[in-house]
Amino acid sequence: MEKSTLIIGGARSGKSQLAEKLALKPMGRAVYIATAEARDEEMSARIATHRARRGDNWSDVHAPVLLPEALVETDGDAPRLVDCLTLWLSNLMLAGDDWRAATEALVEVLATQTADVIFVTNEVGAGIVPENKLARDFRDAAGWVNQRVAQASDTVWLCVAGYPVKVKPNDNI
Repeated sequence: MEKSTLIIGGARSGKSQLAEKLALKPMGRAVYIATAEARDEEMSARIATHRARRGDNWSDVHAPVLLPEALVETDGDAPRLVDCLTLWLSNLMLAGDDWRAATEALVEVLATQTADVIFVTNEVGAGIVPENKLARDFRDAAGWVNQRVAQASDTVWLCVAGYPVKVKPNDNI
């Protein structure tokens, strides 16, 4: 596996399952850096489902906003899976934080990591134009964050209907 990987796709595209498989492959254990916040019962249930599917080969770190710091603290031998950048961005925006500066800090930290890092993120720009400003701002910000992390990553995968397609490196371009 490459040192840094971004896996992007729509909802229920298979991106988390691919990320988990790639993270466990080198050592049979990995660190799961979760950005989700259990703000309601439905999200709590989603988090529980993810945890149950992963099993005991994972150590969990909760980093809803301080993602660069979590990467620094967990750097070592085990691969890290960050799930997901889209929720991290949402948390930053809801907190009124400077998401552009946070993204640049993330990219800077990524360049210093010694253990593998796999990011999961949602492709939100392939649908219709949202009807309200906040949703349009989020869509645009997510596209910008995804591009910055993709540029900084060694490998990028796109998941569609459960099938991953490697888009970087691409020797055809």
